[in-house]
Amino acid sequence: MKAITTRSYGSPSVLKVEEVPDPVPKDDELLIKVHAASLNQANLVLLKGKPFLARFAYGLFKPKHIIPGSDISGVVKAAGKQVKRFKPGDEVYADLSNYGFGSLAEYVAVPEKALALKPVNLSHLQAAAVPLASLTALQALRDAVHLQPGHHIMIYGSSGGVGTFAVQIAKAFGATVTAVCSNKHRENMKLLGADYVLDYEKSNLNEHYGSFDAILAINGYQHLATYKKLLAKNGVYVMVGGSVSQMFEAMLLGPIFTLGSGKKLGNILKKHNTEDLVELKSLIQADKLRPLVDKVYPFQEIKEAFTYLDQHHAYGKVIITMPN
Repeated sequence: MKAITTRSYGSPSVLKVEEVPDPVPKDDELLIKVHAASLNQANLVLLKGKPFLARFAYGLFKPKHIIPGSDISGVVKAAGKQVKRFKPGDEVYADLSNYGFGSLAEYVAVPEKALALKPVNLSHLQAAAVPLASLTALQALRDAVHLQPGHHIMIYGSSGGVGTFAVQIAKAFGATVTAVCSNKHRENMKLLGADYVLDYEKSNLNEHYGSFDAILAINGYQHLATYKKLLAKNGVYVMVGGSVSQMFEAMLLGPIFTLGSGKKLGNILKKHNTEDLVELKSLIQADKLRPLVDKVYPFQEIKEAFTYLDQHHAYGKVIITMPN
């Protein structure tokens, strides 16, 4: 089969299209014909090996996972003898970041526990945009922020993959949403349901001190002291991703900044959860959540796709379509 491979860390130029052996599923796995995959910022970390700390998990001197990519949408071609929930012909989607990656290939062997049935109202191209980014947004809002109906939340960096899902999920939870992004995405944020939109380059955040029950910071940067001032009493700030310095700032300085204030500052890492993929499927099929696709690249243009993700502020997701 054809697959995208990365055998050394570096720029998108290290990516290659190669012929590799077809995967053979184990008894608890399924063979999936991949129709589409999507790229996430995490893919850039694994491509470049930066920040260096990531190499302790993904390969110190070269990538441990030769075929990159985590998000897939495709069709079951074969099932191991222990598989109970799926059968050949089922349309499925998954986040493979906890299962060896490998989505940028014609076929991938996937554990049954990683899969969920694809939302029926989405194409494979659209469904591939959903898993990792929407799981991150859902778990941040539900489990870390504990967002409730009537809460007022600021989503800082709302126009990317995680941000566009977070705006919609927050609205589905009954929150009032203030989206922070570049001015060119103002109308897009309104269409997603944001109640207010702030231009991160021109807005005076001082005017909003004490206004938010919750803040979800995805892209961009403000000092923790600023986020603390923006929070209302007992408010919660959660950072998703970000640079190493931002992550350590949230983990180490967050508890110090909030001593005696009743406020909380911290971060969250997404955990795979099939039940959450099913919950997201329900939101999508109820028309409360929709993936936004910025650009679509054919398999052979993988270098261009990674370059675009690396050099631009994508609105929504970047999708890769498979051969045939």
